[in-house]
Amino acid sequence: MRHKRKLYLDTSVVSAVFDDRNPERKYLTESFFEVKDTFEVYISNITLLEIDKTPDNNLKKLMKESVKKFTVLSVSDDVEELAREVIEKGAINESYSEDAYHIALAIINDMDFLLSWNFRHIVRKKTKDIVRMICSLKNLRQIEILTPAELL
Repeated sequence: MRHKRKLYLDTSVVSAVFDDRNPERKYLTESFFEVKDTFEVYISNITLLEIDKTPDNNLKKLMKESVKKFTVLSVSDDVEELAREVIEKGAINESYSEDAYHIALAIINDMDFLLSWNFRHIVRKKTKDIVRMICSLKNLRQIEILTPAELL
């Protein structure tokens, strides 16, 4: 039996399925969700908290329903420490600490991939380079930060 690769979804991927403003991104995300069963898919309590902040109650309900079968990871002391380092090294601005937590959760929990549509903070060269450096220095497993389109 073949081992499934582990992937962590941030909130931008969950919400993209329901966002009609960018049809191409929506289509690519839906395409990913069609093949999601070939992976072990994880989210976190951070993802759920971000979903809870959604002002549209109908959208919030749809997003919660879409993630209910995924394993939920929790923030640990190791995640806290790594998220702080991701911020301190300049990969993520402190104002967007949830994004640092998404990265730390994925790394500490040995994910193969972190999927995101967040180009401003997560899926960008600077963040990827700094995260790669931190993982190397701390002897942590390297993670691939990708969009759903790159994974398909």
